Amino acid sequence: MADNENLTDAEWREKLTPEQYRICREKGTERPFTGEYWQEFSAGDYRCRCCGELLFDADTKFDAGCGWPSFYAPVNKTAIRENMDTSHYMVRTEVVCRKCDCHLGHVFTDGPAPTGLRYCINSASILFSPDEK
Repeated sequence: MADNENLTDAEWREKLTPEQYRICREKGTERPFTGEYWQEFSAGDYRCRCCGELLFDADTKFDAGCGWPSFYAPVNKTAIRENMDTSHYMVRTEVVCRKCDCHLGHVFTDGPAPTGLRYCINSASILFSPDEK
């Protein structure tokens, strides 16, 4: 997936489905309880759909009951970037892939120990790679 972070808008539209494009490149959100990975709890890792950057490990995934894949920590804090999001008359913290600026979702402070964080991530923004054990 080399150089995917430098694609033009037209190239992103070719690479992604319309729904993935809306979420990843236009900061959209999938409907709760509809995404591919919200009920996936197998061992493995989750990578950015746009550039392949490793973002989350299944060991940090938990059922938050919100309808989106939820994690209490990224694999590496340097793999993501947090931005203030004031859309929809709310103040939230948006999470994006640091490498390609793919919109992943939002992070909230109502998660479990050890971090107390809930990274609420769109399935359309990530790819799951199961462990081969």
